[in-house]
Amino acid sequence: MITLSVTPDEARKLREIFEYALSELRMEIAGTESYDWRRELHSRKALLIKLLQQLEEERSTEPA
Repeated sequence: MITLSVTPDEARKLREIFEYALSELRMEIAGTESYDWRRELHSRKALLIKLLQQLEEERSTEPA
């Protein structure tokens, strides 16, 4: 397992980047006809969602 330490500001920026990438992936998935490529895009989407969830979990455990 790799652990990445980031500041709260860096975490916020990562969330923004992941959310943007997720939006782009959704559009690309909708527009592709290749089954293999669509499967790869869905795999990437799942990874982005997982990373976003981890960032959100970490944010919810940060002291106020």
